[in-house]
Amino acid sequence: MAETQRYGSDIDVILARRHDNGADYWATPDGRISKGSPFTTLDCALMLADLGMDPAEPVLQGTADLILSTVRPDGRIRVSPQGAIYPCHTINALRALCHLGFAADTRLAKTLDQLMQIEHGDGGWRCQKFSYGRGPETQFSNPGPTLAALDAFRLTGLRRDSEPLGHAVEFLLEHWVTRVPLGPCHFGIGTLFMQVTYPFASYNLFFYVYALSFYERARGDPRFLEALEALESTMAGGEVVVQRRHPRLAALSFCRVGEPSALATERYREIRRNLDGPLAPRLPSLGA
Repeated sequence: MAETQRYGSDIDVILARRHDNGADYWATPDGRISKGSPFTTLDCALMLADLGMDPAEPVLQGTADLILSTVRPDGRIRVSPQGAIYPCHTINALRALCHLGFAADTRLAKTLDQLMQIEHGDGGWRCQKFSYGRGPETQFSNPGPTLAALDAFRLTGLRRDSEPLGHAVEFLLEHWVTRVPLGPCHFGIGTLFMQVTYPFASYNLFFYVYALSFYERARGDPRFLEALEALESTMAGGEVVVQRRHPRLAALSFCRVGEPSALATERYREIRRNLDGPLAPRLPSLGA
């Protein structure tokens, strides 16, 4: 409740856009739930959950029902009425539902199973869509959707370091070393990745460290600790300073570029709490 009151103006801005795409709950009249970034059904569900809105609120219940209505009998999730269903579609919709409190819902059991079954050989998830042509790099998984999948899976009852999740964690940790564009969608680690981006809607340093911090396999790994150090080097006075966010989110106070964000800082504190467990590595305090 306190978070909802604190960010009430931001919540109002998001709610005011719920019919912008032509239908309710940020959807289009033909049922597309990922069109209109960043004011899509999926993006708005994640932002409102992040801002502390109770998932029991009617607007989020309606949003969840809409997303659940797109789950296919085989577990895949169709984000538009036509076209192929790619793993990233299923992953992004699953992630939104998990953050709305449906991580243990039996209606998602086949979705979880389906994603486990299509794990790529390198541990991640890969879409058979070659927008940039075919090359050696396209034989790898897409790091972005793989990170989003781990963010969703951490909220489920699956053991976080079981296979295939352990392979996915290792795939992302190794990408920190290679940094080269990987997957058919060419996710690399470069200048944009290293800019602190919030809210978590893209493959970037902050989201990378945050999601991986929930996995014991990552927390003590030197590659993860190096990424954490890079994140902490951007902070000011113990607070996270947002360096990049979607231009259309300029009206929102919780993610103003160039300013400390209390909500982003709370996400950072979650990272540190994850590192304070009994198996956590010995880490210096921020600024030590």
